[in-house]
Amino acid sequence: MKKILKILGYVFLGIIVLVSGLLLYVKAALPNVGTAPDIKISYTPEKVERGRYLANCVTVCTDCHSTRDWTKFAGPLVEGTLGKGGERFDQKAGFPGVYYSKNITPFGISRYSDGELFRLITTGVTREGRAMFPVMPYAHYGKMDKEDIESIIAYIRSFKPVESKIPESVSDFPMNFILNTIPVKADPQQKPPVSDELGYGRYLVNAASCIECHTPVDKGQIIEKLAFGGGREFAMPDGSIVRSANITPDPATGIGSWTEEMFVKKFTSFADSSYQPPTVKAGEFNTIMPWNMYGRMTERDLSAIYKYLKSLQPVKNKVEKFTVSAVQY
Repeated sequence: MKKILKILGYVFLGIIVLVSGLLLYVKAALPNVGTAPDIKISYTPEKVERGRYLANCVTVCTDCHSTRDWTKFAGPLVEGTLGKGGERFDQKAGFPGVYYSKNITPFGISRYSDGELFRLITTGVTREGRAMFPVMPYAHYGKMDKEDIESIIAYIRSFKPVESKIPESVSDFPMNFILNTIPVKADPQQKPPVSDELGYGRYLVNAASCIECHTPVDKGQIIEKLAFGGGREFAMPDGSIVRSANITPDPATGIGSWTEEMFVKKFTSFADSSYQPPTVKAGEFNTIMPWNMYGRMTERDLSAIYKYLKSLQPVKNKVEKFTVSAVQY
């Protein structure tokens, strides 16, 4: 019996040493995405304008890195908050911790070189080598064209500095260990020509990270077989729950019956000069979808997105768009 207990003790000790070594490796050696590239971006007016279009209408960086007015439909940006950061993503919204968007005005990023910003956007690794939780979908940005990422950097460098004190993001256990394993090296892809409508549409859908919001998740992971099938839940500030739409070409529950004209008009109607976002009271339907931003995409780009979405495998998933909270916050 003593011999068996002794053997079990050694086995238990070995497991402890192995686990401790693994945790030490994860904390000390990861993330490993390589050094920041040695680049110096030329901030031409053309680059800044391309970055303005991407950051406000496609990747919508300014959506999370500004303050949104949730008293209005689709939460338009509050004037004077462009890039100031501070939006909170926490357990109420299904996140494994408390995360805050960073200040991306010159006040917050002036200490970063162009190469360090490029690595941060495309891999989620900070100047100090820390891994960020992928609230910002850096895995998608890591597959974008290098020129487009440089254009976004050129644009945010042009922001008016806005001072803001952003709390540190904190991951719950075990995400505080898992976090370091998430970042991978960037794999930039050349932007397809506009004439390749499916390829170009796929590029834009990746850049906009549509799959992230329009796919149900299980324990924070996208359910691949339900990709783009909608139904992911998001808690609104008043406690109500809004769910993303099914954007697969299923004719009954998705966009299968939509024409290209219907799809494009759905977006551009929010960018019409006469449109003013209506006031939304607590308990009334609202959405996190920044229609007023995506609506400013060009019709050409929206048409390419439509064509790509129509090429996807249909997912039959009827989504209940909105549930009113029993208790308003």
